[in-house]
Amino acid sequence: MTENDDFGNNLVWLSVLVQRRYAQICADHDLTSVQATLLCVIKDQPQGMGELAQLLGVAKNALSGLVDRIERRGLVQREALQRDRRAVTLSTTALGKEIVDALYVDVARRMPDIAGALPTDEQHQLANSVARITAHLTASSMQSPGSM
Repeated sequence: MTENDDFGNNLVWLSVLVQRRYAQICADHDLTSVQATLLCVIKDQPQGMGELAQLLGVAKNALSGLVDRIERRGLVQREALQRDRRAVTLSTTALGKEIVDALYVDVARRMPDIAGALPTDEQHQLANSVARITAHLTASSMQSPGSM
């Protein structure tokens, strides 16, 4: 096993820890991780269902079921486009926006302590590195469909 193998394994384990913490935060807001992520994606800008399926890496029929469940809770609303009644955008309702805003606050408060064992300067360095990696991977996934 090489040092690079340990790095890969450590990234996987870190991902498990991050996802576990995120799932707990979402549950505290009565959301699943996927529901919360969907709300985060449409928080500030409505998205088309096709774009959402691609961004979330799910099939359109699975997305429809997910949307049905959170629409019944009054968190999102579907709107047909004027120019093409078959095309639908999804946006948050006032209640959905309130919940996703509270989720954002909670994530910002509770996620960073995962790196709490690091000195402050290393936490800042990690935060900067994660931001750069995320920006790069997000830009790459937008350029090639299905790469998430």
